[in-house]
Amino acid sequence: MNGKKIWEALILGICLGVGLIILGYFISSSVTRLKAQDRTVTVKGLAEREMPANIAIWPIKFTVADDDLSNLFAVIQRNNALVMEFLKTNGFGADEISIAVPRVLDRQAQEYVNAAKAQYRYSASSAITVYSDKVDKIRETMGKIVELVKQGIAIAGGDYQSKPEFLFTQLNDVKPAMVEQATKEARQVAEKFAKDSGSQLGKIKRASQGQFEINDRDSNTPYIKKIRIVSTVEYYLSD
Repeated sequence: MNGKKIWEALILGICLGVGLIILGYFISSSVTRLKAQDRTVTVKGLAEREMPANIAIWPIKFTVADDDLSNLFAVIQRNNALVMEFLKTNGFGADEISIAVPRVLDRQAQEYVNAAKAQYRYSASSAITVYSDKVDKIRETMGKIVELVKQGIAIAGGDYQSKPEFLFTQLNDVKPAMVEQATKEARQVAEKFAKDSGSQLGKIKRASQGQFEINDRDSNTPYIKKIRIVSTVEYYLSD
């Protein structure tokens, strides 16, 4: 009886030992796999394009002054009509042109203005804005603005609000190709890193797409836009 118990205890010990060895192997393998999964590389891919603006907003502003309010508005109406005729002659339709309500300043009503030193009591500014997809036509017509000056209209051009604005609104047309380009560039960078480090590039762990940026190419060509996107991709690495 004692001999049988000894054999049973011995067999049980052997089984436990083998079980512990097998369990240790699986634990070791799992830890190795976990460590392998922890090896990653994070890279960025850049895509840039230059595109022409497809929308232009061109404000044409002028200011007039007079001591008589009726004369002031008569001059504004005359100038507005001349500007409208100028724009229509150069190929812009009425649906592309808008006229803002004139802004009138009475210097005698201004608390901090010395009306006695002012040459005229009233001044008014008017703004006519062209909103069109004829970007090249607007650029061409801007060069003819001297024709209005010759007719006695003092066109404002130095202030920020008088500058034309050029927009690119067709981002959806180029977005898929640019995202693909940025992703491919990121993978190329990751593949080179893996090769240099003696590793194999695995699957994507995570990826994020940055915001699209649309800026003027430079200050002299605001009608040409630079579009930029950066994608960030993290890849698994293996031996």
